[in-house]
Amino acid sequence: MFTGIVEITACVHATIESKGICRLSIANHWHDVRLGESIAVNGCCLTVAETPGENLHFDVITETLEKTNLGLLREGDLVNLERALRIGDRLDGHFVQGHIDDRATLIDRIEGEQLRLKIQPPEALRRFLVPKGSVTLDGVSLTIASLDESVFEVALIPTTINLTTLGKKPIGWPLNLEVDILTKTIISCVERQTANQQNIM
Repeated sequence: MFTGIVEITACVHATIESKGICRLSIANHWHDVRLGESIAVNGCCLTVAETPGENLHFDVITETLEKTNLGLLREGDLVNLERALRIGDRLDGHFVQGHIDDRATLIDRIEGEQLRLKIQPPEALRRFLVPKGSVTLDGVSLTIASLDESVFEVALIPTTINLTTLGKKPIGWPLNLEVDILTKTIISCVERQTANQQNIM
C-alpha cells in the first residue's frame, strides 16, 4: 500500500529483457532497502529482486509491461519512486495500491498561473473518475480538477513539478493510471448488486 506521495525521482540504469521478463535497474538512493521489499516505480508496485547496492533491481513480467509504461523506459530516464506505507505513517495523499489499471494518454499541457495536464483515460475506466476525486498518475496522487465525458484535467503545483517527472512528460506519453480504490470498489459493488437484482426480476 502506498500514498501517491513521491519520495524521490531516480535514474534508470539499465533495462534487460529475457524470456518475457524485463530486469529493470534503477539508481538506489536509500541505505536500508531489503530484498523482497515493495517499491512503487511510476506508481507500479514492484518487488526488489536482488539485494541492492548502487542500483535497485526489479523483474517486470509481460502483463505489467503491457499495462504500464515501464516497458518504454530506457537508460537515463527518470522515474518516480515511493516506498511502501508503514503502519503509523501520515497518509498525505490517498490510499494507492500500486496496481495500475491501465495507461492514460497525456493529450495537452495548459500553461498559465498553474500547469494543467489534460488526460484521456481508457473508456472502461471513465466511470470511476469523479469531480474532485483522487487519481494516481505515474505514482503521483492528484485531485481531478475538471472532468467531462472523455477527458479529465489535473493541476500541478510547483512542488509536484519540482519533485516528480509529471511536468516533464511529452504530449502523447502513456501515464500509468490507478483510479481511486474506494470509488472503484463502491461502483463495482453497486453494479454487481444492480445486475443481480435485474437477473432476479
